[in-house]
Amino acid sequence: MPRRIRSRVLPFWRDPAAVFGLRYADAEYVVWLDGGDDASGMSMLGRAHQASELVTAVLDAGEGATLGTGRIETVRPVADTRTTTATVREGAVLDLLAEALAMPAVELEPGEPAPGPLGWFGWFGYELGAAADGVPVSHAETPDAAFLFVDRALVFDHVARELRLVWLDSDDGSAWADAEATALGEMIGDDGATTATGHPHRSTSTTAPPAVAEWRHDAARYAELIEACQAAIVRGDAYQLCLTNRVDVDVHPDPAATYLALRATSPSHHGGFVRFGEVALLSASPEQFLLVEPSGRVSTKPMKGTRPRDADPVRDAELRAELLASDKERAENLMIVDLMRNDLGRIAELGSVGVEGLLEVEEYAHVHQLVSTVHARIAPPRSVLDVVRAAFPAGSMTGAPKHSAMSILHGLEQGPRGIYSGAFGYLGVDGGADLAMVIRSIVLAPSGASIGTGGGITALSVPAEEIEETRVKARALLAVLGAASTPAE
Repeated sequence: MPRRIRSRVLPFWRDPAAVFGLRYADAEYVVWLDGGDDASGMSMLGRAHQASELVTAVLDAGEGATLGTGRIETVRPVADTRTTTATVREGAVLDLLAEALAMPAVELEPGEPAPGPLGWFGWFGYELGAAADGVPVSHAETPDAAFLFVDRALVFDHVARELRLVWLDSDDGSAWADAEATALGEMIGDDGATTATGHPHRSTSTTAPPAVAEWRHDAARYAELIEACQAAIVRGDAYQLCLTNRVDVDVHPDPAATYLALRATSPSHHGGFVRFGEVALLSASPEQFLLVEPSGRVSTKPMKGTRPRDADPVRDAELRAELLASDKERAENLMIVDLMRNDLGRIAELGSVGVEGLLEVEEYAHVHQLVSTVHARIAPPRSVLDVVRAAFPAGSMTGAPKHSAMSILHGLEQGPRGIYSGAFGYLGVDGGADLAMVIRSIVLAPSGASIGTGGGITALSVPAEEIEETRVKARALLAVLGAASTPAE
C-alpha cells in the first residue's frame, strides 16, 4: 500500500542556520540543502534516525573501474550495530544504484509535487560517471556515490517565511513531528536567532599557524597541462577541455562550524552541507546541474565563463561587461550548451529540447559567471536516474566531446577528482530531483581537507589567465580553512 506524505505548517518562522547550529550540527549523518540567507526558494534539513538507510557505491580499482563495476553497500548508519548488518552487492554500479535507490510508493496524483523534498539525498562522484562512459579513472578516497534516505525533514519556504515539517507516514512519524515542533517552538526569538550564528559548541577561531595548501600541479606544471589541452584541441581530439587542479590542506576542522563560516563568506543559492560519518561535503555551489519537476520537465544551467568581482563598482561593472563581450567565454559557454542539448535529447520527448536565458551573467560574492539554461521534457517511461545517466558528468566539468575530453583529462590530471565536479542534492519520492554541481566546495575526509578548482580550456585560452582563474575560485575556500590562496611557485 502506498505510504502517505504528511506535512504540518508551524505557526512561526525559524532561521535555518540557527536551527542547524543548535539542533543538527552535531549529527554525523545529516543533510542541509541551503538556499542561503537571501534565498528566494527553499531550504531543507534532515538527518538519519534508527530506521534510515545509507547507500554507498565504490568502484573497483584498475580495469574494473573503467567497466563501471564495483560494490554497493546498504546500511542503517545510526541503528544498533549489534542487530544490524550491511547488505553488499557487486556488479555494474549504476545498475545496482538504480535498484538500491528505488523509491517507496507514495500517495500523490501523477505530476503532483510532494509538500517538501523527501527521498534520497547525497552525491554522485565524478569518477562514477566517467567510468560508466568507459573512461579510465583514478581511485578516490571518498565513496563514488553516497545517498541517505530522508523520510522526515524540515522545509523552509523563504518567500512565504513558512516552516513546515514533512514526513512519510510511519509508526513513530507523528511523534517525531510533535517533538520537533516543540523543540523548534522553544528556540529563542521570533526567527529562532541566537546571539551567534556559529556552532554553539565549538569555535572556529584558532591561534595555530596558517595551514599549508598543497596543489597537485604547481603553476608551471598547470601551464604545461593547458598547453597539452590546446595541442589536443588543435589535433581535433576535443573542442574544449575542463582542466582541473586539486588543493589538499592538512587540517581536520569541525565540519559544521566550517560550513557556517563558508556560507557567511560565499553566499550561494545552491549551497549545501552533507555529512556521512567521516566524510563531509561543504558546498557554496552556484551551479544547478539538473532540476527535474514531477511533471517531467527537466532543466540544466551550464555555467561557463568567469571574471572576478571587484570592490570598486566601476571596475566591477567593467569586468562584467568584459565577460559578456568575450568571444572566448561566449564560445566556451555555447559549446557546453550544445553538449547539454545533446545529452538531454537522449531522454527527451521529440522536439522538447530548448534553450532559454542564453548567455546571461549571474553575480556572486567573488565572481561573475556566464550562464545559460537548457530544458526538455522526459519521454516516458524514463525516470530521474535515466536523466542522470544521460547527462552525468555535466558537460561544464568535462568539455566536448565528452568521452574524448574525459579520456584526455584523465591522462593529464593524474589523480581522482572524487566528489568534486560530481553532483549533489536529492532524488525525490515524487519523481522530481534537484542536483547541484560540486564546485566551490570543500571535502573533509580522514586524510584532511581538499578543494577542486579548474576552468574550461579552448584554443584561445591564455595560460596565465587560466591559472589566475583557478586561484580566484579557490581563494575563499582556502581562507575558510586558514590556508594561503597562492601556491608556491
